[in-house]
Amino acid sequence: MPEPTYTLSERLKARFGDKALALVEARGETTLEVAASDLRDVVRALRDEPEFAFESLIDVCGVDYLSYGDAEWDTTDVSSQGFSRGVEGEGAGRFDWQNRPRGRGPDKRFAAVVHLLSLRHNRRLRVRCFATDNSLPVVPSLVEVYPVANWFEREAFDLFGILFEGHPDLRRILTDYGFVGHPFRKDFPLIGNVEVRYDAEKKRVVYEPVSIEPRVLVPRVMREDSRWQQAQAEGTQVKK
Repeated sequence: MPEPTYTLSERLKARFGDKALALVEARGETTLEVAASDLRDVVRALRDEPEFAFESLIDVCGVDYLSYGDAEWDTTDVSSQGFSRGVEGEGAGRFDWQNRPRGRGPDKRFAAVVHLLSLRHNRRLRVRCFATDNSLPVVPSLVEVYPVANWFEREAFDLFGILFEGHPDLRRILTDYGFVGHPFRKDFPLIGNVEVRYDAEKKRVVYEPVSIEPRVLVPRVMREDSRWQQAQAEGTQVKK
């Protein structure tokens, strides 16, 4: 009698139990969500246990869910004239620094997302953990488990301000030494805070207030990809 075949999600749920806060399978991809306090132990088990054997870390990235799900299209109370009709222009980043959002935001705003690859089993897995404090987001560093995480975590720190506890050298890696703020945060203005130019009279680079007016070029809209919808429809037709 053949042995039953278990999916990756079923194996993860059986192995980690309550540590698996969420397991999502969508479009052939599996996402495991764990608490920040469990991240290092879970990832180490995923690397070392032969059943999983995720020996390669592909990426560590930060995510800011401040305005997740918000759209800038107004389809009920607009005129029928002009290219920009229906654009609210109130999404994250469409403001100057003085008028930036100051609300509390979502309960879970910042997350670190880890992408793992098992060459042995030809599988990929996404592991996500949220920081417990939105004002000072801290998650464990994975450098001791995967040394290659070093620069990925520095990038997430630089761009999102996520602190990786236990990182051996956590400092900026992309922005300038005197850069203020974290440019990939949703409450960081898209136009920036300052302009930089070379002053011929002073013979040096000078920083000045931004002269660009905030405006909407591409409205933020969340929608399903039509390619996936078409593939799903064709698959349904084939099954019938």
